[in-house]
Amino acid sequence: MRYRTIGTDPRTRREVSVLALGAMLFGTYTDEETSFAVLDRYAEAGGTFVDTSDNYAYWFDGGQGGESEALLGRWRRSRGIGAEIVIATKLGARPLAPGTGYADNPEGLSAKVIREAAERSRDRLGVERIDLLYAHIEDRSVPLGESVEGFADLVAEGTIGLLGASNHAVWRVERARALAAAAGLPGYEVLQYQHSHLRPRTDVPSPLFEDGSLGHAGAELLSYLRAEPGLVLVAYSPLLGGAYARADKPIPPDYDHPGTPARLAVLREVAQECGATVNQVVLAWQLGGPLPIVPLVGASSVAQLEESLAAVDLELTAEQRARLDGAH
Repeated sequence: MRYRTIGTDPRTRREVSVLALGAMLFGTYTDEETSFAVLDRYAEAGGTFVDTSDNYAYWFDGGQGGESEALLGRWRRSRGIGAEIVIATKLGARPLAPGTGYADNPEGLSAKVIREAAERSRDRLGVERIDLLYAHIEDRSVPLGESVEGFADLVAEGTIGLLGASNHAVWRVERARALAAAAGLPGYEVLQYQHSHLRPRTDVPSPLFEDGSLGHAGAELLSYLRAEPGLVLVAYSPLLGGAYARADKPIPPDYDHPGTPARLAVLREVAQECGATVNQVVLAWQLGGPLPIVPLVGASSVAQLEESLAAVDLELTAEQRARLDGAH
């Protein structure tokens, strides 16, 4: 395993494995025995960066979520896991009531919600401090300064380490960081967005954003990363839920455009040249690129995890990377 630093403040920054493990379906779609086996193998391989949210997986039974955090808490206790595993979670998108969703009835990002939701997450996870806490989605009904101060208060109290943002318009991230900097407060240092080798259309309507999806790491966000070297991108769904490899998992509709076949073709060519899978090439492309990207992979079996772990040691040549970058 290889490692990178997230965060810049010596008091809160952490060393994490370059491959993060997503726990979204642990404790619901993935049963506890299998979830524990995947987590055990990840830790054995040197993995130290596990991702969840307080609303995972509310859609499983029409509830409000929390199952993934609770499972991670049980795993930590049963294995004697301490600070060596960095656990990131998110708040703001937990449904206010069972049977509703984050698109129409989210808790949001008021200072009150931030404090109460973080406390519930700490209880479920069984930790004194959450290593990394994200604002999961935007809340434009709350003044941005209130959210910034609400997160900063928890950092000052020592119950939160690093702060991050997910699925926000880039201008909202920058404005929040500017407000924090002007007030001498900690701001977002880790960004979590969907990012893969295939490029999506960004004008496709979504349930959350009338202007199109803000969950993708598009050109503006990647430009922002280049300009702000202290930021790190955690790339969720890098393998598109299995769509690269499984015939029963079609490419998502927002990737249905003329550029996709060319990028798929070069992925397959490079995979054949390397004796690797397409999934492994996608991950190696992210891991070895010039931007600080941590792929966030899911796994519903140890075998799936093993495939992703092997990508950490896959080195692409400069010529292969140029072909992958240039396909369109």
